[in-house]
Amino acid sequence: MPTSPPADSAAVAATRPLAGRDFLKELDFTAAELSSLISLAAQLKADKREHTEVQRLRRRNVALIFEKTSTRTRCAFEVATYDQGGHVTYIDPTSSQFGHKESVADTAKVLSRFYDAIEFRGHGQQTVETLALNADVPVYNGLTDEWHPTQMLADFLTMSEAREVAAGEASGSAADGTAWADLSYCYLGDARSNMGNSLLVMGAILGADVRIAAPRELWPNAEVQAAAHRRAEESGARITLTEDPATALAGAQFVHTDVWVSLGEPASVWAERVELLRGYRVDAAMLALTDRPDTAFLHCLPSFHDTNTAVAKQVAELTGLDDGIEVSSEVFASSANLAFDQAENRLHTIKAVLVATIGDRSG
Repeated sequence: MPTSPPADSAAVAATRPLAGRDFLKELDFTAAELSSLISLAAQLKADKREHTEVQRLRRRNVALIFEKTSTRTRCAFEVATYDQGGHVTYIDPTSSQFGHKESVADTAKVLSRFYDAIEFRGHGQQTVETLALNADVPVYNGLTDEWHPTQMLADFLTMSEAREVAAGEASGSAADGTAWADLSYCYLGDARSNMGNSLLVMGAILGADVRIAAPRELWPNAEVQAAAHRRAEESGARITLTEDPATALAGAQFVHTDVWVSLGEPASVWAERVELLRGYRVDAAMLALTDRPDTAFLHCLPSFHDTNTAVAKQVAELTGLDDGIEVSSEVFASSANLAFDQAENRLHTIKAVLVATIGDRSG
């Protein structure tokens, strides 16, 4: 790899306004800023593939605080930082005083003396907001109960790539955000969640055609809906919230879902939630309601598409859904499934956030 950064590429230059910024939730950004991160991620992905990646995080140190366990978020932050020449420290709930003997605010002040950035994956959005308020370095939201902004960058990069393949040309990563106007996607299932909130708001900001299909009691809350509608007025986005999957799916290019119950919730919740959401399960018949042969399926993972995990087996025994819960095994095993492309793109989009916010711009 080159030993010093060259002059900024166009993709890196477009993210200059993000230097030193936190990355906490989608609502903090403009369409152009979010699109610029997706464009940079696409460049960094190509650079890694072609072995031409420039290390812009040399002498940068990143703290990774995890209240919740993780596979993709942790690995993506670690590999992204290592690829770019930086270093990370992984901090789990048992290996620090975070939130136990030391306050979130004090932890932020301490870590700011050691690190160039802090990532947090955990429960409340207020925790990551408090970290950012008290830290002197950028703070990143790796996931909270309310928002999942790094996943949104990966999802939109994945949808952009799929559209490029289908069209045979570049389609979705223009930094001005206008190329998202012909993107349509539907989220099915429990939308009163970080994924439901983030997919609704991200599409509203970027000007996409966003559809949410869920029981009304599982829609994003009124505050999130209002924020999405405000941003949609600015961008021209189309927003549909409905209890009818057929209405939401008609003509959709992409269909998203997520697990129906968060890990750690009691078995009684599973029985109630599964009964409520049976009509929103993504199977072949559900995908056919788009009336598009090219409709693709997305899932942020992990997915209960079979009974090869302890939790999925337990839920299958409880509910009788032994061929996948929120998504059928048939759909998950099909060529329509882009979930593993999404998983890979967590790496490239998180790397884009790191480069944009704390990368070396001295070239």
